[in-house]
Amino acid sequence: MRSFLRKILHFVLKTAVVLFVASLLLTVAYCWINPPITPLMISRAIDGAPINKTWQPINEISPNLICASIASEDNNFLGHRGFDIGAIYDAIDEHNKGKRQRGASTISQQTAKNVFLWSGRSWVRKGLEVYFTFLIEHLWDKERIMEVYLNVAETGKGIFGVETAARKYDDRSAAKPNTRQAVCIACVLPNPLVRSPKTVPQKNRSKYNITYKRTEQTPYPF
Repeated sequence: MRSFLRKILHFVLKTAVVLFVASLLLTVAYCWINPPITPLMISRAIDGAPINKTWQPINEISPNLICASIASEDNNFLGHRGFDIGAIYDAIDEHNKGKRQRGASTISQQTAKNVFLWSGRSWVRKGLEVYFTFLIEHLWDKERIMEVYLNVAETGKGIFGVETAARKYDDRSAAKPNTRQAVCIACVLPNPLVRSPKTVPQKNRSKYNITYKRTEQTPYPF
């Protein structure tokens, strides 16, 4: 029995080391290589949705889109190392008061989840999200995190990246949207299966107005 348990322990430890090294190497590779596919893309394809994506380098994405994404999703993007502790405390406080919970997930966390992990809310997935967020914050710079985020984030069912969204909804490249168009796309990111850039200003007026105002006040970070 002891011999059997030692073999099991050895197998578990060996598997953990292999997975750790593989995750580290993949994260390092993505410093320069654009992720060709993500778990969510695979999930959408299994569900029968066509996968529409076009990679756009960060220097060819409009500053309006970058600033709108920060304004909508992560006001403190440049000021944290992956986790916005202030936003987490605010979310906990609102939960304890029975108020509608605000999101505390940073762009770094969302990027880690989108690139490496599956959808879901299990503690295992959340723990892995923390791990991959730590990796990308220490191996990528903020510009790379933003570039990957804006290219893999879902902006509609089977639609990934701001370039694809800009061409679908506004018939223009992601290099050219004005502030209003950029805000409409950014406001979709928290719930891309329900919201559409075409209807955000009417159906999500409060979110749109707040994000628009914040976008105008957000300096270009790069």
